[in-house]
Formats: sequence, structure tokens, C-alpha cells
Amino acid sequence: MERSCLECGEKIVGRADKKFCDDACRNAYNNTINKDSTNLIRNTHNRLRKNYRILEMLNPGGKTTVPKTKLVEQGFDFNHITSIYTTKAGVAYYFVYNQGYLPIDGGYYTLVKREMR
Repeated sequence: MERSCLECGEKIVGRADKKFCDDACRNAYNNTINKDSTNLIRNTHNRLRKNYRILEMLNPGGKTTVPKTKLVEQGFDFNHITSIYTTKAGVAYYFVYNQGYLPIDGGYYTLVKREMR
């Protein structure tokens, strides 16, 4: 039985369970299959990374207060976070990895940095 490459259709020579003629075809095939999920993950990761950099830049000392407008000017996306920490008092801190923020009155945010163990 003659087998052909799943990507380019060339004749396959070698092991009985081989599906591709070479690494380039294997990579091209898998990139095509995973394209949609890879784009979603890449775009989400880029937004998280941008948010992290903004929080890190605005909070070099570990704790500060900034107006919401400053976050928005930098392009901060409030829809992309990695976790929420709720205190015993019921106050919710939103985190992008170890950089977090707490909405407070008057359109301000307290920025905090959680020390990683």
C-alpha cells in the first residue's frame, strides 16, 4: 500500500506509521490545524503582557494610587486579568500575574504588587 504525505501528497518512504514526508510538511500541517486556537492564545497573552507592563511601569515601588485615566491612556484592558483575590472583608483585588489593582472611590485605582513565594 502506497502512502502519501498528509500535507503535500508526496509519496512517503520509511516507517509504516509515518504520516509526513519531512519535518517542514509536519510543521505546516500542525500549524494549519492549530491556527485558530493559537491565534486566540497569542492575542490573549499579548493583552495580558501589555496590562502587566502598564501596571509594572505605573507601580515601581510596590504600592501606589493612580487615576483610571492614566491606565486608560496607556491602553490598559480591564477585561484581561489572570486572577481575583478577595479579602476576608470582601474587597476584590484584580491581578495580572503578580501585579494587581483595586478600584477605589473617585475613579482611582490602588496598584499593588504581590510578592511571589
